[in-house]
Amino acid sequence: MSDSAKPTTPNKFNKNIGSIGGFIRSNYSESREVIVFLGDVARATTRLIFNPSRMRWNDLFYYMNLCGSQALPIVAMICLLMGLIMGFQGAVLLRTYGAELYIADLVGFTILKEMGPLMVAMISTGRAGSAFAAEIGTMKINEEINALSTMGIEPVRMLVVPKLLAMIVVIPLLTVFGDICGVFGGFIVGTGLMGIPMAAYYERTVRVLTLSAFNIGIIKSVVFAIIIALVGCYRGFQSSADAQGVGRATTSSVVISIFIIVVADAVMTVLCYVLGY
Repeated sequence: MSDSAKPTTPNKFNKNIGSIGGFIRSNYSESREVIVFLGDVARATTRLIFNPSRMRWNDLFYYMNLCGSQALPIVAMICLLMGLIMGFQGAVLLRTYGAELYIADLVGFTILKEMGPLMVAMISTGRAGSAFAAEIGTMKINEEINALSTMGIEPVRMLVVPKLLAMIVVIPLLTVFGDICGVFGGFIVGTGLMGIPMAAYYERTVRVLTLSAFNIGIIKSVVFAIIIALVGCYRGFQSSADAQGVGRATTSSVVISIFIIVVADAVMTVLCYVLGY
């Protein structure tokens, strides 16, 4: 080994150690900021629950309209198409075994318990989560958040809590609406393509749509609503004070929300299986 090659080994080792240390430090700092943000949201939400007069009701109703009623057309279209697709795919397989009637079981149970909440969450992530991140990021550029803090107004109470509560209210309602559209899509395939009598399909659908499946779907939708609102707002607060920073925050809010939603959905599905629901 030449003399010039000898000092490269410790330098490379020190560089690797420094990279690992920087990675740990950045993750620790990020985790700490997330915990502080969640604590601020919990404190502000609790105060508003016990003192509703401090709630910005106009903001709450505005975000309920933005995230709820304005999303009805796209939710109806996506969930209806999802029911149609699932009905067509099930028809190909079930027709082979002469079990066409069980399309109602396949579409109804899957839409109600799994695909309805998940599809509504994906739609709301693209619409509401990105909008939350862009709105707060733009306010950060204009130094409006600093102005709120200077005036003694908690930015979390004013900017996050109305969005969070609006999402918790409207996402379960959108999920119920999406479930109806998805089941109707399966109904169209079952009665139109497979020739199943409407009364038989309806009876089978009512039998499979149990209260426990409905409750599981609603619980999932509430969890997804909390994830979408918190991630979107948090990424908005973390945005850098420039136009590119707002774009990055908006993109990351959607990506991170989708990832956490899928992980949460998998965890809740496993728990439901273990608990026998």
